[in-house]
Amino acid sequence: MFWVYILKCSDGSYYAGHTDNLEKRISEHSKGVIAGYTYSRRPVNLMFSQEFNTREEALTVERQIKGWSRRKKRSIDRARLG
Repeated sequence: MFWVYILKCSDGSYYAGHTDNLEKRISEHSKGVIAGYTYSRRPVNLMFSQEFNTREEALTVERQIKGWSRRKKRSIDRARLG
């Protein structure tokens, strides 16, 4: 199984990615193991994840999310909070 996920960073920005091990990947982002966008924006919080059968499906959705506006990503965050 594969997951697409959206993280909310400490600076209020959002990061989208995909993985085959969601728990491990979120831990890596949180600990700063992954150099890149989230490294200097910790702590990060998982705000959305969705499971897919194939990496190709997950990658397609990740690319769609990366094309979303900040406003659309923020709306998911607000919906999650109820």
